[in-house]
Amino acid sequence: MSEQEGKNEKKVTEGQWTTGLYDCLSEDISTCCFTWVCPCVAFGRIAEILDKGETSRGLAGLMVVAMSSIGCGWYYASKYRAKLRHQYALPEAPCADGAIHCFCCPCALTQEHRELKHRGLDPSLGWNIENGGLNSNTPPFVASGMDR
Repeated sequence: MSEQEGKNEKKVTEGQWTTGLYDCLSEDISTCCFTWVCPCVAFGRIAEILDKGETSRGLAGLMVVAMSSIGCGWYYASKYRAKLRHQYALPEAPCADGAIHCFCCPCALTQEHRELKHRGLDPSLGWNIENGGLNSNTPPFVASGMDR
């Protein structure tokens, strides 16, 4: 096991967050920076995983941008935090989901990304790849009879 792999492993305890809300700079700086620069993309990735592929990352990202344009992006994102909490029986801590997303959305998104990753789902890979779907390394199927 490499040093980097050992660093990314985190003990998962049911009913507890694997990291704190403000652990972004101490544990996963690249995700933290990405979330601060592109929060809509980070949110889209998280939403796609939590919706088990029912909502595409692009659509989820677009929805949070649209909701943010009328001042409600934090509300939309907080619903997915609640979904994550319910899925893994996590506490609503350190305060309400809406307050966390309203006052520090990038920190919330970074924590949610880390949580999914520590539980074996990497939002940056997407839902299909995590579940055996096609990825960019798989050539497309070409039916016979399509020869020149």
